[in-house]
Amino acid sequence: MGDAPKITSPSGESESARVLRLRPHLLPLLRLRVWLGERFKPTELQTTLMWAGLVGFFGALSSLLFRELTTGVHYLLTHSSKALVDSFYAMPPWQRALTPMLGGALAGTTIFFGMRFARSKSTDYMEAIVLGEGNVPFRSSLVKSASALFTIATGGSIGREGPLVQLAAMVASLPGRFRKWPAPRRRLIVACGAAAGIASAYNAPIAGALFVAEIVLGSVAMESFGPLVFASVIATMTVRGSPMIGDNPLYRVPAFRLNASWEILPYAALGVVAGMAAPWFLRFLRLCETWFEKSRLPLTLRLALGGAMVGGLAILHPEVAGNGYSSINDILQSKWTWEVVLGIFACKVLATGATFGSGAVGGVFTPTLFTGCGLGYLIGCGFHALWPHSALMPSAFALVGMGAFLAATTHAPLMAMLMVFEITLDYAIILPLMLGCVIAYYLSIGIEPASIYSESLKRKGARLFDEQLSNLRVLDLMKTSPPVIPVTAEFNEIAQNFISHRFNYLYVVDADRHFLGVVSLHDIKPYLNEPEMADVIIAEDILREDFPTVTPNVPLAQALEYFAHHDGERLPVLEEGKHTLLGSVSKSDLILAIADRAKAESAPSPV
Repeated sequence: MGDAPKITSPSGESESARVLRLRPHLLPLLRLRVWLGERFKPTELQTTLMWAGLVGFFGALSSLLFRELTTGVHYLLTHSSKALVDSFYAMPPWQRALTPMLGGALAGTTIFFGMRFARSKSTDYMEAIVLGEGNVPFRSSLVKSASALFTIATGGSIGREGPLVQLAAMVASLPGRFRKWPAPRRRLIVACGAAAGIASAYNAPIAGALFVAEIVLGSVAMESFGPLVFASVIATMTVRGSPMIGDNPLYRVPAFRLNASWEILPYAALGVVAGMAAPWFLRFLRLCETWFEKSRLPLTLRLALGGAMVGGLAILHPEVAGNGYSSINDILQSKWTWEVVLGIFACKVLATGATFGSGAVGGVFTPTLFTGCGLGYLIGCGFHALWPHSALMPSAFALVGMGAFLAATTHAPLMAMLMVFEITLDYAIILPLMLGCVIAYYLSIGIEPASIYSESLKRKGARLFDEQLSNLRVLDLMKTSPPVIPVTAEFNEIAQNFISHRFNYLYVVDADRHFLGVVSLHDIKPYLNEPEMADVIIAEDILREDFPTVTPNVPLAQALEYFAHHDGERLPVLEEGKHTLLGSVSKSDLILAIADRAKAESAPSPV
């Protein structure tokens, strides 16, 4: 090919000599890069899987930290290191009454002053995933979690899964914001954080993934479900490695078995009762919320009033304090008579309405489990009284009641089945559990189409999501500043770019940033063992000109057709008619956005 022109650098050293001096360090790295590029070609979805694992790990750490802080705040305010219900049992009546009220006042004060510090609109994880761009505000999430900390630590009848999921989702939103990912990918990673939060709260990885897939995303497509599962598994393994959680099931239950086929019929009857009762439970919670709003009290006083109501009920039954976890264990172990369970059940439902209605930050997942557990136990006692010599154990009805009531309130029967199975690890209960969950679900949606979660999203305008997706173009998913090289780039510069970036194609531009083609990682392989040839090669010599491109206003579905005939993960985006390189678009981002749109179009409109 002739002698290469000698270009002299300012130091007097020829460019060819400088390239030869650097090559002994550069070529081994480049050979490794080519070897990895040919054998391991991670797609965008595989990269998303890696981020899902990181999100699961750090989401679990935030869960463990919140648990520790809850214990510390409870000790600081009550001087008791016992579990919440045990601590309330040891309190005099006046302290039982005042502790939740104090917690409500502190929770309201935290929100009142904290939102001034936050300086942003409060957005929960569901809104960020379903309605927003996948951004969970950092400051407002910390404020809401701090408020929930006071409510939970002082016995408020609310679940800690709410702040656990919010914190995990907040952590998950950070990579997408800093790396400027497109909205569909940010939403998916935040969903992975939410799945990690649920999994770490209940030591239940399958249910954590299905909770987000069924309730939040409304889809179990593998593009989204795979990362959810990965994040949930990593989160569960992380919390199981801590002495606080361990690898034991959340609840211990007596052995269960069906002695005769007819014994499954009472569990079907339980599904009917749960399916009819769950909508009224939801309406009761909304009624409490409306009543507190009509009181027009400041938020701090509302939360203090709600806490005072819980405290008054705790004087009668200390078991109403907290999310109901310890009470569920006691019911499953049949430590109480049905009269005691009935009293605790009634007071707990009222306490949950008071806490939720007053506007306390937290979840209602565990209180819902308790409600189903108490309902199932009471019905089981009735059947056991009718057939005392059968194997109809009230504790088994309590388990099925948990799943059936959860399925009826969340409208996610698959998640409810697996949740109860995972938190008990009792496979024998699966047949009556499946039957009860399905019957309760179908009955409940006939009475109340809105679930406990869809109602809040409906208020925030879930219809907007479909409108946003229907107008998406390539421009909305485009990433600016892709790796580019000039057409005169020498082999040394090409090699350094391939080592610095994981992409298999470098975009080649001229001085005016007009797109000319690409240099492929595969195409530089022949020159790795021929240094004399590499000394004279420039980008123009190994340029691929016939490379597919898109323009900013191309619809997503049309852009996906371009990828059907292209093995790469990205396509260059060019200005219409001028061939100026504006950025690049990812295949995975297109798939996620189109999947979101299909989900929104197939979902029923909110009532």
